[in-house]
Amino acid sequence: MNDLTTKQCKPCEGGVMPLEAEAAAELLKQLDGWHLQEKQISKIYTFKNYYQTMAFVNATAWISHQEDHHPDMIVGYNRCEITYTTHAIGGLSENDFICAAKIDQLLIT
Repeated sequence: MNDLTTKQCKPCEGGVMPLEAEAAAELLKQLDGWHLQEKQISKIYTFKNYYQTMAFVNATAWISHQEDHHPDMIVGYNRCEITYTTHAIGGLSENDFICAAKIDQLLIT
């Protein structure tokens, strides 16, 4: 099991420095298929149809609500792009990686 999936997001209202590039790169190694772009991480998920896409979006929304850490999502017929960043600190926090790992876990069979 991915260590990140066992963690819970911590409230972040600012006053904390974003992760340094090296720390973000290390956490990224624990994720599958996510891309690091300066102050955010993102991944595109593809599905067979709209129904599966929307089921994934709803499950992602549930996880995000439970963690109180919400991504930006671009949704199409058979794809969903998810982007995480911690807006309150203007960059990445461990919360972004925790949520990404939990979302990936949705698709493990």
